[in-house]
Amino acid sequence: MTGLIKAKKYDWKDSNMALFGTDVERQVKKESAMGEPAWEGAGQSVGLKIWRIVKFQITDWAEEDYGKFFDGDSYIILNTYKKNEDSEELCYDLHFWIGKHSTQDEYGTAAYKTVELDTFLDDAAVQHREVMGHESTLFKSYFKSITTMQGGAETGFKHVLPEEYRPRLLHFSGKRRIEVKEVPYKRSSLNSGDVYVLDLGMQIYQWNGAESSGMERIKAAEYLQQMESERPKASTTVLDESGISKAHRFYEAIPEGDADEVDSDDEEEGDDEKKLLRLSDAGGSFTFSEVKTGDVAMDDLGEDDVFVLDTKSELFVWVGGKASVDERRNGMGYAHKYLMDKARHYKPVSVVSEKVGKDRIEVALSA
Repeated sequence: MTGLIKAKKYDWKDSNMALFGTDVERQVKKESAMGEPAWEGAGQSVGLKIWRIVKFQITDWAEEDYGKFFDGDSYIILNTYKKNEDSEELCYDLHFWIGKHSTQDEYGTAAYKTVELDTFLDDAAVQHREVMGHESTLFKSYFKSITTMQGGAETGFKHVLPEEYRPRLLHFSGKRRIEVKEVPYKRSSLNSGDVYVLDLGMQIYQWNGAESSGMERIKAAEYLQQMESERPKASTTVLDESGISKAHRFYEAIPEGDADEVDSDDEEEGDDEKKLLRLSDAGGSFTFSEVKTGDVAMDDLGEDDVFVLDTKSELFVWVGGKASVDERRNGMGYAHKYLMDKARHYKPVSVVSEKVGKDRIEVALSA
C-alpha cells in the first residue's frame, strides 16, 4: 500500500464536538442500528485493545502497530486491568485519541463510539480524551514509545514498494520516555541534539546527532531492528553526525529548504486557580456556567448534575449519580468546547463519576 497523505490537512481544533443531534450522530446511529460487531469480546480479559475510525466504521488496529498512530486519524483505546492480583473485578480506562489532522467526522465518531463502548461495559469505564503530542501520562504508560506518522486511513506502514514509497523522516527525542514523531522531510528538520531515522523504503538510515543522548540512540536502534524484521530485504545504515561529511548520500537524499511552520501550543496566560463549572438541564434547556473559582472540594460536586473541573493541567468531567441521561451524554462535548476557546485546548480530559474514578478526582482536588 502506498504512503499517501490525505488531500486535506484538517486541523482537529477548528471545530467543536457538539455531536448529539448532528448529522454525525445520525450517521453513527444508523451504522450501529444492528449493534457494533467490533465490541464483541471487548473488555472480557486483561489487556490492551485499539480500534481506528475509518469512514464511520470501527476497525481493528493490528497489534504489531500498537503505539503507532497516523496524524490524520482518530482511534479508540481500551485498557482492561485488575486493581490487584487477588481481585476478580475488571476495570477499564477508555481513551479516544485525536490526530492533528483528524476530521470532525472521525474524531466525532470516536467520541460517540467511546460513550457507546462504555455503555456496552455497563458504564464501568473511566473515559479520556487524548490529543496528539499531548497525551496523558496514563496513556503513554501503555506503550514503550508512541510514534506519530503523517497520513491517514489510506496510508500503510508495511507492504513497501520501492517505486511507490513516500520517504519519511522520523525524529527521536526525549529523556526517560523517547517520543517518535514524523517531521517534515527537509534538511532543516535535523538538529544535533536528537536522533533521526530516514526511511526510504528499502534503504533506511539512522542518523545520530552529535549531541544526542544514549537513550535516543538505543530507541532508534530498536526501531531500526523492528523495521528490518518487517522488511527483510531492506538495507540499514547507522551514521554519526561527526563521522560523515555534508556530501554524504544521507544528506543528498533529503531535500533542502525550510521545514513547514510547526504549530505551537503556548500555555494560556493568567491565573492558575482551579475552576468548577456546572452543566445542567434542570430548566428544560442546557446551562453551562462557572460556579466556583479557587479551592474546590468533593462536597462542591453535586449528584444531580454534571460538573467540569478545570485544574489548568487537565479537565475532569464529574457525572453525578442522579444526573440526567442528556447531561451524562453531553459532559465530554461541553468540556471539549470549553477548551477550544483556550490556548490549553490540547489538555487531557477524563470523565469520572460517583460509580467509577472518584479516587482520581480526589487526587486532583488535593494537588
